[in-house]
Amino acid sequence: MAELITDARFDTPDAAFQLIVDAHRDLDAKASASLNARLVLLLANHVGDMAVLEQAVEAAKRSGR
Repeated sequence: MAELITDARFDTPDAAFQLIVDAHRDLDAKASASLNARLVLLLANHVGDMAVLEQAVEAAKRSGR
């Protein structure tokens, strides 16, 4: 079974974070949520592995508590 990778993988993680933050700049709450939903679906499709996606969903749910 494939495992979710949670270690940092970007050479410049701050730049990756900033890219996402900047994408949301000047968006209202509805547009921001819509962007997040589209981004999640695009990245989930890129992963293309249900087991990894399930692990990611569970990890995200745990980290929000």
